[in-house]
Amino acid sequence: MTRAAGISDPPVALEPVGKGNRAAILALELSPAQQGLVASNADSLAEARQDDEAIPRAVVTEGRVVGFLMYSAPDDDDEAIIYRFMIDRREQGKGLGRAAVAKALEEIARLGHVHRVSICYEPENEAARQLYAGFGFVEQGLDEDGEMIAVLELGG
Repeated sequence: MTRAAGISDPPVALEPVGKGNRAAILALELSPAQQGLVASNADSLAEARQDDEAIPRAVVTEGRVVGFLMYSAPDDDDEAIIYRFMIDRREQGKGLGRAAVAKALEEIARLGHVHRVSICYEPENEAARQLYAGFGFVEQGLDEDGEMIAVLELGG
């Protein structure tokens, strides 16, 4: 589904993960074609419990959890890394992914110490490539795991 030019992205919020939204995050689904492209939300939430630098967020619109995002932005580094991001298969094509990435970039920029944001994705994930390129992320090449790394320099 393509949205007409001039239509703004739907309003989304990024909310901390907690007891009130954990089950909804775990119930989110990828399409069958996306299954191998993103780690499961269960694995990501388990990782977040073990990693003090992980910042997990529920993507919420109209009071519903529609996606999941996780990043790190250590205080002693000027780079943040978005390393998990997904929108539920039933909610894709509505502009929610774009709106969520915009919110994440705003949240990261507000931290003040971050000047660069990197993101990685499977090279065959064309939807991710196009989404991130739309924000100005520039592909840097593959990492040791064969994932594409793209970087965005934040202004200011």
